[in-house]
Amino acid sequence: MKNIDTAFRYVRGFSIVVVLGCIFISCYAIYKSFATVTGMQDKVYVLANGKALEAFASDRKDNIPVEAKDHVKTFHQYFFSLDPDDKVIKEHVTKALYLADESAKRVYDNLKENGYYAGIISGNISQEITIDSISIDMDNYPYVFLCYAKQQIVRTTSVVHRSLITKGNLRNVSRSDNNSHGFLIEKWETLENKDLYVDKRK
Repeated sequence: MKNIDTAFRYVRGFSIVVVLGCIFISCYAIYKSFATVTGMQDKVYVLANGKALEAFASDRKDNIPVEAKDHVKTFHQYFFSLDPDDKVIKEHVTKALYLADESAKRVYDNLKENGYYAGIISGNISQEITIDSISIDMDNYPYVFLCYAKQQIVRTTSVVHRSLITKGNLRNVSRSDNNSHGFLIEKWETLENKDLYVDKRK
């Protein structure tokens, strides 16, 4: 009877250990499964030029400085990169105006009334912009930015190099197809836009 009682206690203890071990392994397996699924949901594959590129999802707060700078860069490239084609000018300016408020629309209207865009078309002038740097104050909202850039105005006989400095605020808005970053430029103004030098074309 003593041997039976000892064997029973042994089997009972062994069974309890096995059951607890199974519960632990099951909980660990469930946890790892959820972690794996969550990790897979954060991954996005983007098809670019026939190649699948892996992208990772993250909180917007981690990307605000990068997105803000790209928003400012995109706006300036659309607004200042022009060719002597009325359709191209309207397309670029329209895309730019989706990214800014009436301060940019006011600048566009003034340039149009002064014949600036008509002069580009009639003079076969191309205008390109290169962004040197963008500084944004992320400590205060709305975010204040300064954009430093260079312009190249290509005429038939010369290439004019100009310095461009602009300033404005960035306000959060809803994302859309026309405004993928979810920012709106406000109180946009030009602080400097002057000739640096002129290259003669041969």
